[in-house]
Order: sequence, then C-alpha cells, then structure tokens
Amino acid sequence: MDFELWLKKLADFLVVAGVPPEQGPIVALGLVFLSITLLSLLLVLLLLRKNFRSKDVQAEISEELISEETEPVDEETGLVTETEEEQVPAQVEVEEVPVVEPSRPPVELSDDESASLFQRMQQGLAKTRSSLVGRMDALLGSHARFDDEFLEELEEILITADFGMQSTQELVQALTGRLKEVDQHEPGQLHKVLGEEIRARLKTGRTEWPVPDSGPLVILVVGVNGVGKTTTIGKMAKQFADQGKKVVLGAGDTFRAAAAEQLEVWGTRAGAEVVRHTEGSDPGAVVFDAAKAAVARKADVLILDTAGRLHTKVNLMEELKKLRRIVDREIPGAPHETLLVLDATTGQNALIQARMFQEAVEVSGIALTKLDGTAKGGIVVAINSQLEIPVRLIGVGEGVADLRPFDADEFVAALFANN
Repeated sequence: MDFELWLKKLADFLVVAGVPPEQGPIVALGLVFLSITLLSLLLVLLLLRKNFRSKDVQAEISEELISEETEPVDEETGLVTETEEEQVPAQVEVEEVPVVEPSRPPVELSDDESASLFQRMQQGLAKTRSSLVGRMDALLGSHARFDDEFLEELEEILITADFGMQSTQELVQALTGRLKEVDQHEPGQLHKVLGEEIRARLKTGRTEWPVPDSGPLVILVVGVNGVGKTTTIGKMAKQFADQGKKVVLGAGDTFRAAAAEQLEVWGTRAGAEVVRHTEGSDPGAVVFDAAKAAVARKADVLILDTAGRLHTKVNLMEELKKLRRIVDREIPGAPHETLLVLDATTGQNALIQARMFQEAVEVSGIALTKLDGTAKGGIVVAINSQLEIPVRLIGVGEGVADLRPFDADEFVAALFANN
C-alpha cells in the first residue's frame, strides 16, 4: 500500500468521524506529521536515558555534595540513603601519567633558611600577636594592680582571640596563681608567664609521618567546603617530592567543578601522578583506582582528596567511612593518616567541625590553614587543649614552605616575638 492510498483511507476515516470532507486530507497529513515528530522525540529520549545509565555514578553517592566555591546548601534538603550492601566499584583502567622525578635530593636547611622560616611564622601570626599581646600591654598600662577587673578584661581578650571558654578559664586561673612573679611595669614578664602557660596546653603532633609496614603512606584529607583542602594537598605533595618521594594523588572530589583540574596543576608542579575520573563520577571508584595505581607504581605516598561536605550531614559523613573501607581493602592498614583541614578564620566553628569529624572518621591530625589571615590564632590552643587531636600542620602564608609542621615552642616564640 503506497503512502497516498494510506493517507486517503485515513482522510476517509476522519470524515466518517466528523471532520468536514474538504478538511479531511489536511487533518490526515497533520496527524501523520505529528506522529513522526513524537516518535523521533521518543527515540532521542531513549538514547539519552541509555547514555546517562552508562555513567558509573553509584546510587549511594550523595547529590548534595556541594562546591567549595558555593554557599552550603540548606540543611532541610534531602539526604542520600546508603544501600545496605556496599559494593567495591569495578576497577577502571587508570591512564598513565608520567611522573616527574625530583631534579635534586633533599638538602638540610641552613641557619639563614631556618631563620627565614621562623620570620614567616612571625609574619603569619602578626594579626594574632597584635590582637593578643598589643591589647594585653594596653591593659597593663591602664591598671595600677592585678585586680579582679584586670583578670576579667584579660579573660575577654583571650576569648576574643578564640582561645575558647575552657582554655581561657584555665589560663586565667593559672595566671592568677603566678601574678606574684610578675612586675607590672615589665610587660615582658607577663608575656613570659602567659607563654609558658600556653605552651603547657599545646600538644605537638608527630614530627614524622607514619611509616607503613608495606606499600605507600596513605593520607586521607577531609574537611568542609572552602577550607583549602586541595591547596594543602598540593603543598604537601610538593614537599614530599622535594624529599625525593614518589607521590600519587587521588582526585576524590568529583562533585566540585574543576576540582580535578586544580589538583592536576599541583600534581604537575610536584611531579606527582594524578588519578582522576570524569566530573560527577563515584569518589569510591577514584579511591579504588588511586590505591591500585599507587601500589602498581610503587609510590611512596598516596594523598586522597575528598569532596567538601557539611559536617552536620550524617549520611554524607557516612560516605567518608565508605572511602576508608575501600582504601583499607586495597592497602591494609590505610589510611595511615586522616588529616582534617580547618580554616583558622572560622574560629570556634573550626572546633565544632573537628569534634564532628573526629566522631565520624577517626581524625588523626589537623592542618590549620589561613593563620596569617586572622587575629584569632588562639584556636590552636583551643583545639589542642579541648580535643585529643594534635595540630599536625599550620598554614602561615601562600607559599609551599608556609605550610609548616606545627611546633609548640616555635608557635609560642613567634606569638610573643619582639614584645
């Protein structure tokens, strides 16, 4: 049956159904065109659906993981429901990325270089020093004796510098018993006594990274949005590479636009291989492949980035536990260090974050960034004295060398330097 005959039969049917005879052929032709259009759209939708299903995004991965460059989502939005049975993502072949070996072996710092690093520490703590020591000296000048009013105002200064209520009360109580040692006309004596009390409440983290029995050292880096996780990872990778170590980076932040690209830039600087997947893919698959790649390449260090998340989202925090289980299956005992990155400028909120992450993923160390951008460096003391988590690294500037191992003696010396 040819098309014209079929069209004529359709037109006759439409006339019988009530369409005016003169309009029957036109309406029949319109119905044919509409049917072809709908079939075409249906075919396109089927193809798109098939394409989306081909992606390796797992059902348990949260669509709420939010960009470091956007505001946190409303806490009333929906949460991801974890599946009861966790499955290890299928291995995806990792593209070979050439590893650039360091051009020179590590060298010992000279006295001049060590002095320069300490000067950068002083500069980084300049705002805190001005807020704490400067106001304390002004307080000394405005009081004739160490009375209750003096101690009350000193307490206010310490709280303003984010020492926290518990640490502040401990410091003021300790100072009250030692003020007889202080000449009120010699501010340096009060600096010395307060510095000693601060030092007594600081716990210095390990000076060396853990040494695994076999395989690479695995560092899992976690934290909320915008604290500087990726930058911290890049600086760590560069420092490891400068020590002659072979480094692999896992781009587990698959939900922030250009996160993997940012990590690749740091990887290029450090001569480190970066294992990544497409944007929006399963972070668990990235961790799985990064672990496989680190073992296959005989890397010394594997650093895993993770997507930023709200520390109050229970289901999202559960995903970090899943990542830990995956890497432990591939490299027994890993991660050897779970490093929480905190932004010093957020003050007491950083303390809350540390407590929540510690409960979820057994944080073993803290990297405190942006100390150079705040007058509230007392958060170092608050974290050390209130939580059993050592501050591992501190950031006192933009340079790679400005990410420093935390040293309590150096911190106190820089805080009261030139005063």
